[in-house]
Amino acid sequence: MVLKIGFGGGCHWCTEAVFQSLKGVQQVRQGWISSKAPFDEFSEAVLISFDPNEISLHDLIEIHLATHASTSNHSKRNKYRSAIYYISYEQKAQATECVDQLQKKFDSTIITQILEFDNFRENSTEFSNYYLNKRDAPFCKQYISPKLKLMREKYGSLYRRDFL
Repeated sequence: MVLKIGFGGGCHWCTEAVFQSLKGVQQVRQGWISSKAPFDEFSEAVLISFDPNEISLHDLIEIHLATHASTSNHSKRNKYRSAIYYISYEQKAQATECVDQLQKKFDSTIITQILEFDNFRENSTEFSNYYLNKRDAPFCKQYISPKLKLMREKYGSLYRRDFL
């Protein structure tokens, strides 16, 4: 069985690479997601397909919260909304419970919103697989590579060994 869920945080190039590096994640589509009003403005995000027998929703959410500014309500939150976009009401309940549990691991309040998935616009193919295609680019070295290093160190058992 394959499930889908959306995640928004920082730049979708970073978020794409983080989820591409995980076991059990079968597809990562990078682009913009919108929810229902009042959160119907598109924001950078990824839509992922994953096998819950290989990676849990809890693990996906924990990694998402750890790899972007999930406690910072900065001025660019319209473009970079910190969100979990649920597809089913079961996912909504699981995501809410998970964020509540994970709050104990953070010094500041998690501001990540749990929103209903409404629409997705995929980025152009020239920007898809950004890290895989441009890992030596300055942006990748400065922002994505440190997140992947954290992934290997903190979530090594979930990290795909065949990922760069």
